[in-house]
Amino acid sequence: MNRFLRFPSLVTLVARIAAVAIAIGCLLWIVPVLAQSQDKEPPSAAIVLDGRRLLEVSQSGRYSAQERADDANRVLQQKVKNAEPRVPVTIDESQNLPIIKIDGAHLLTVTPEDAPPGRSAKEQAAIWAGSLEQAIKEAQEQRSFAYIRNAIVLSVGSIFFAIACSYALGWIWHRWLQPRLPTEMTNSEDTHPRLNAELGVQIILAGIRLALLAFTVLYITDLFPHTRDLSRKITQTLVGSVVSKLIPLGNTSYSVLDVFILVGLFTGVVLLAGTTKKLLRSRVLRFTGLNRAAQETVAQVATYGLIFLGTIVVLQLWGLDLSSLTIVASVVGVGIGLGLQGIAKEFISGLVLIFERPIRVGDFVNVGELMGTVERISVRSTELRTLDELSIIIPNSRFLEAEVINWTHHSPVSRLKVPVGVAYGSNLTVVRSALIDAAKEHADVLAEPTPRVFFKGFGDNSLNFELLIWISEPRQQFRIKSDIYFRIEAILRHRNVEIPFPQRDLHVRSGSLPLEVPPQLAESFALLSHNLAKWLEYQSTIGSQDHRNRNGTPDTEQFRNRQ
Repeated sequence: MNRFLRFPSLVTLVARIAAVAIAIGCLLWIVPVLAQSQDKEPPSAAIVLDGRRLLEVSQSGRYSAQERADDANRVLQQKVKNAEPRVPVTIDESQNLPIIKIDGAHLLTVTPEDAPPGRSAKEQAAIWAGSLEQAIKEAQEQRSFAYIRNAIVLSVGSIFFAIACSYALGWIWHRWLQPRLPTEMTNSEDTHPRLNAELGVQIILAGIRLALLAFTVLYITDLFPHTRDLSRKITQTLVGSVVSKLIPLGNTSYSVLDVFILVGLFTGVVLLAGTTKKLLRSRVLRFTGLNRAAQETVAQVATYGLIFLGTIVVLQLWGLDLSSLTIVASVVGVGIGLGLQGIAKEFISGLVLIFERPIRVGDFVNVGELMGTVERISVRSTELRTLDELSIIIPNSRFLEAEVINWTHHSPVSRLKVPVGVAYGSNLTVVRSALIDAAKEHADVLAEPTPRVFFKGFGDNSLNFELLIWISEPRQQFRIKSDIYFRIEAILRHRNVEIPFPQRDLHVRSGSLPLEVPPQLAESFALLSHNLAKWLEYQSTIGSQDHRNRNGTPDTEQFRNRQ
């Protein structure tokens, strides 16, 4: 796991996934609560004991179903908590409607609205009384010491089981899954495919462990009667969030589970289209005799067509009426017109390139300062492989809005210009034959059309010529031109033809002599010359007598006195 921390992009991706998961979880938790709060008068309410639904009561007179259920739940919980050896459940039929009593306390008056069609209120009261008596008996048994002890043992066992399953998942990852990942990716410079595969498996394993933890918590809370109600609420919230029809679209509403199913089906369509594209490239189109550009075009059209048809079929199978998407389509159209102009522009440009085919996969093109081979054309961008073996992604609109040189359009034969300069006074006939010979000796220069030489004019330092040659491999033009220059230099040197270099003539204008010097400057020069002569005379005198001071330097004090 420490390896992933070295890559900030992967850590950021995991953080984003976790943030989205938390947001979706909060949304799934809150939306059903909001939906229930908006439902002011539910048609029925449940009487619950220790988190288990026993009865469903309806509205009766001025009392709502929820009010009746709350009163009954309060009495039922109070009687069960008293821990009596036996809590009797009786039916009082002295009134017009039967009344269910627990240990003499009023629990619930059964009305005709509570009974299903074909059953009387008395019959329904008898059925409910039996269910309540059985539920109370089980609740008392589950509060005994023996049951609590067994529940604790099962809880500890489930925890150990969850830990064992978690360790088993880790063992499967390290011993079975990780060694089977493509090992050759680790030796290459681009290790992102392997890292992405590892990250995907780690996320799946983390999801399985999280689900195992949630299942263990729900199982343990369901064992004990005091926490079973919490487990029931959590389960109902999760299930209700997934299966409740919360997303209205047209005349139909859809649940979160339906959306997940739709996303899964659409992902399957995309994967199927990608697999079909690969099969067309490698198995079908290779044997049709079509060139590479035509194969790429057919594969692209088949992929987009399959995605379009698959999307329509998936929406129909999912139960979505396509006529309900008219409003959505209009909103998307407005969005494309206002905020997605660039994407729409590139999309339309990509369709023009795919169907009109001014450039095709495999063409050698110039786009501005970029030169390379077209490797892929999609609806948004085009991949260009340069001579430096670099992949450059270019927006499709650049191929339609600017001048593009397609060296291999219709015919790969191209003409190269090779400028050459020779010195003044050279034999032009020898120069012309030398250039023609250099071009004909190169194996990549076509014999037809034949090479030509043009005299371009008189330059500053040379006589300028231009050699025109035709080649069939535009990608090799720089190598061919370099080889021809090497050969031209050797032939011209062998035939004593000079290749000039830049020359310049320098003209110097003479001035008037002697120069006029100001008097003050002349006096300064005279004084300096006199002092210099005295110093040289003194140095020659003390040099012969080897007269030095105590520091080993000439004694200059006498020279100062003499001055």
